[in-house]
Amino acid sequence: MNETWLEELREFIAIPSVSADPAHQDDLRRAAEWVRDFVKRAGGEAELVRRGTRDLVIGDIPASTNGADAPTVLVYGHFDVQPPAPLELWESPPFELEERDGWFYARGIADDKGQLYTLLKAAELLRADGALPVNIRVACDGEEEIGGHSIVEFLEEDDRGADACIIFDGGMTRPEQPEFALATRGLVGFHVQVRTGERDMHSGYYGGAALNAIHVLVQGLSALIARNGLLPDQLRVGRTALSEVEVASLQKLPSGAQILDEAGATPLDANAEHDFYDRTWAEPSLDVNGIHGGKPEFVNTTLVVEAEARFTIRLAPGQEPDTIAAAAERLFRGAVPKDAVVTMERENSAPPGVFAPDSPAIQLGLEAFQRAVGVRPILVRVGGTLPIYPALAEKGIPTIGTGFALRESNVHSPNERLRVQDVDRAVAAATELYKGLAALA
Repeated sequence: MNETWLEELREFIAIPSVSADPAHQDDLRRAAEWVRDFVKRAGGEAELVRRGTRDLVIGDIPASTNGADAPTVLVYGHFDVQPPAPLELWESPPFELEERDGWFYARGIADDKGQLYTLLKAAELLRADGALPVNIRVACDGEEEIGGHSIVEFLEEDDRGADACIIFDGGMTRPEQPEFALATRGLVGFHVQVRTGERDMHSGYYGGAALNAIHVLVQGLSALIARNGLLPDQLRVGRTALSEVEVASLQKLPSGAQILDEAGATPLDANAEHDFYDRTWAEPSLDVNGIHGGKPEFVNTTLVVEAEARFTIRLAPGQEPDTIAAAAERLFRGAVPKDAVVTMERENSAPPGVFAPDSPAIQLGLEAFQRAVGVRPILVRVGGTLPIYPALAEKGIPTIGTGFALRESNVHSPNERLRVQDVDRAVAAATELYKGLAALA
């Protein structure tokens, strides 16, 4: 990695573009301007597009020659980052790029500013050599870390489209085995509130005769959670099993037992380790994200009449948010006393995103990665939710979703890091992707 690259990366990382903190709104604008200006220096045009209170960076870097007939490749990345707290756990300042023992340390180096930089750098280098064989569209946002949908709304309204999309905002389960994500899980999230009386009451006088809101809440949630590792059948409608190519990829991944052990997690049940990938890739899952009710911080004997919880359901590929959300509400309401006042608000949702493994863009991408890093990627699913994936799928834009973060990259944690060698590898991979996707013409 040469000194120019290092200084550019250091400058980008130094902008504390924390989207969750209102105090950093000006920094988000600075990060957006940095991306815009880089695209311009690379021989393209770019502008900031205001969506609500946030900026998108929308730009184009034209092919070096024959642009009218060259394919168009959309490049997406996000320039916002997670808050760095707790600061005392960082071994170096979070917004100062530091190299130690073969790793770059900084907030955003892996998620996603460092990886976005490599996509932009590869385009700049090819353009400078007069060798950029595709037209590049740049579409980046500054609210991915807070679940913003401005990039999704942009894609929904966009008529230009693209022949393929590249996203470096992921990683590898094993350091030398690249992965392409063929699918992501979707999401529906609920805020549920229960009321069972006008005011909290003395449990000695009313306990055993009056409804307790916490009890009602627990009854409703119990009707939704997994039994023997699987959600109720009503919440599993529409899911699609792993394909043969995805099952084959499992042979090159760590076992579920290893992944759970390294995370310090307690297996859900006796089959959780064996079924790990099936459960996190091809099954829906439900997690209660928080419960509030009563005064657990005090010793008291109160019958509580108000309680609330938030829960989310990860949707498997093939499932539809409205269908599963309606089933969840029916199950919850059907499990609680009819006299309890229950309010269920659906707070957010996103469908799963699925791409065909045999699409020409994916196949060309596999070959390009193998040329760049010497290893052919495996095709996997992602257990998380990325709203841009279904938006791209809806537009018919095949997407190469990959990246160079590792399980030990401490993404969203103190001491976030990316291997130094992987900056060069990512630029090389992006370069070969641009070259390989020229065949889509």
